[in-house]
Amino acid sequence: MMDLPCLQWQDHVAQKWIGLNPELKETFISMEEIDDVFKCALSLTTQADTDFMQSISAASSVQKDSDQAAECRQKGNSSFKIRDYSAAALHYSQGICLAPQGSEQLSLCYANRSAALYHLQLYQECLDDIDRALKNGYPSHLSHKLQDRRSACLKDLPVGAKAGEEDRNPARRSHNGPGGVKAPSVQICPQAAVSSSVEKGRHLVAVDRIAAGEVILRERPYSCVLLAGVQEVKGKQGGAGGDVFGTESRRCHWCLAETLCPVPCGACSYSRYCSTGCQEEAWEEHHRWECPLGADLMVMGAMLQLALRVTLKAGIKNVQKAREPIRDEQNESEIYGLSSNLCQSSSSDSYLSVFNLLHHVGQHSPTLRFLCAVTVATVCLRLRETGPPPASWTLTRRPADGSVEEEGDAAWSPELWLLGSTILRHMLQLRCNAQAIVALQDAGTVSSSVQSSREIRVASAMFAALSLLNHSCRPNTSLAFSTGMRADPCGSETSADCTASVAEDQRSARGVTVTVRAAKVLTPAQEILHCYGPHSSRMVTRERQRLLHEQYFFLCQCEACSLQEEEEEEEEECKEQRPRSGGTPQGSALLCTKCHGSLKRSRDNGGSGFSCSLPSCGHRMSAPQVRNELQEIRLDLERAVELLEREKPGEALKLLERTRRQSGLILAETHPLQGELADATARAYATMGDWNNAASQLEKSVAAIGFQYGEDSIELAQQLFKLAQLHFNGAARAPALSVIPKVRRLLCLHLGPRCPELQELKAMEDCLRG
Repeated sequence: MMDLPCLQWQDHVAQKWIGLNPELKETFISMEEIDDVFKCALSLTTQADTDFMQSISAASSVQKDSDQAAECRQKGNSSFKIRDYSAAALHYSQGICLAPQGSEQLSLCYANRSAALYHLQLYQECLDDIDRALKNGYPSHLSHKLQDRRSACLKDLPVGAKAGEEDRNPARRSHNGPGGVKAPSVQICPQAAVSSSVEKGRHLVAVDRIAAGEVILRERPYSCVLLAGVQEVKGKQGGAGGDVFGTESRRCHWCLAETLCPVPCGACSYSRYCSTGCQEEAWEEHHRWECPLGADLMVMGAMLQLALRVTLKAGIKNVQKAREPIRDEQNESEIYGLSSNLCQSSSSDSYLSVFNLLHHVGQHSPTLRFLCAVTVATVCLRLRETGPPPASWTLTRRPADGSVEEEGDAAWSPELWLLGSTILRHMLQLRCNAQAIVALQDAGTVSSSVQSSREIRVASAMFAALSLLNHSCRPNTSLAFSTGMRADPCGSETSADCTASVAEDQRSARGVTVTVRAAKVLTPAQEILHCYGPHSSRMVTRERQRLLHEQYFFLCQCEACSLQEEEEEEEEECKEQRPRSGGTPQGSALLCTKCHGSLKRSRDNGGSGFSCSLPSCGHRMSAPQVRNELQEIRLDLERAVELLEREKPGEALKLLERTRRQSGLILAETHPLQGELADATARAYATMGDWNNAASQLEKSVAAIGFQYGEDSIELAQQLFKLAQLHFNGAARAPALSVIPKVRRLLCLHLGPRCPELQELKAMEDCLRG
């Protein structure tokens, strides 16, 4: 799912903008109040717009369909035959979501999925699916198969493991803490507080010393939206002919937990959940209103859907309270719903902070404002077509018998304009305040003996407190996200939280959580900063500043931007040559092809080429020559990775060795491309079981990563963790034991002392020390 609406809708609205009367267009451009912007857009939105929206959303139908369910079941059967049980379960799950309630296909898909789950040794989940298949009318002449499978499950299920879904799946308990008490949505250490200034607005500062690795903030999002279409899991075959599954197939649409056996929405074929608890919470908060609009929302983009969810959750009473004029006697904590130390804050309190996030209505381009406003207006009109306003958005009291006194337009007046104006407010806010929720995902095929990983964006969310952190291209914090049952895989150190009870709440709370840790020691009065995306280790200064100004409307003058040397800022034409070691230049990563000296950008001819830094050589290369050399290396690397994913490590290794010889002529060992080549070579050796050569190659990648990202970076931690695994697999006891302490320090710094990787490290260390 894209952030903005699909291109067809953008073109439709663009034509509407072009056709506006010039005087009306000028009036719209001059509007400074969101209420006025929405009311103008609503007056211009017609039935033709809603009809067009439905015509383009028809291709993304979320209707139940028995024939499509049968096709998914057949795909599952094909995967089952080659013993790719995970892919089979996901295909059967898609069939379950598509099958109409009470249909034979639904029972068949549940039965087949139970078989896949049995082979995956998910015995309790298998039993649940057997019950569902029988409940939905599984053919009686085949029921003996299910009874036999049930007996096998009960035999293999550990004694006492039988449990209800709520006990078995903690995600069902959602955000409830001990005793069913609602856990706070925001927790922050007492060493941090909210500050405010004209230049920086509201922001977080340290009021006391904060140690490196200490938790500063934990927060659940006010709302979030799963992003569809991100390819997460490949089947055994991989490649073009393999099975590929996206986030929408693999994750709970409420808590984002990974699941092979989702619970479907009973009305649409898209939404699915890891438990009935998550399904019920999503239905009550937003899905009962989204469900009839499912296909429309998919083509209207994630920002619109997230803005709608925030608005539905808030309800009209909270919105009206937030819109009230600020009284002089109110202090800032009352205005924004956050106390000065933010130790604990409830979800209802945090809406005031969400409402008051900057929306920059006057700084967004007129065409973007018009696109957002018309999109919101059209969705509101579609929502009106589906029935009366949501209960949380009803001003008038409904009759006790549940009947609706008014229908159609009358039932929506005056709620419609206020609902739409609020959605538009949040949609514009999200252009600057949306937070990507990311996760590490294994890349390559499921059956590959060696897995690589990549970071993927699985959701967009609105965090009230996290939005207070200002940007730095070289941040002093580290963010980690947790989802579903793993609500806090990074640990819940009592010392970093407000109190022991808060720590206990965190261990018990379930759902999406962000944890912000200090990446270095923070001193009193120092501002707490995180990176909005453009980072000094990945992008040159001029490019970072351009992107930040385009999206966030400020010219970044952070420490990294202010201190980087002029030669770094001139690398924009050749983006492969990036700042190193947290943005501090340590020499050129490009080499002269004649003498192997350092290659610098030439000051002659407008700086359009490169020349050797050694006066005795003076060799020159044009910028196109350098770009072509780098492009060839990059293409060869991509071909090699594709060979690895197709499980052809021998061919990949030959290509990589040839490419490394070529790259050594122009790239220093610390260049990022050299690190990527070494990483791929290590993967090839590891796939063939040559652990020692794999470790030797990965050590080269570690050097490049440390040079690019810094010796305290999470990127280096991830690479060193892989190196420890290779040494362990190769029975290289001394090298492994020397690497493990370095990995432990970095993982504790960024992910906390209870992350799963540290548990694996401890197991390796215990085995090595024997």
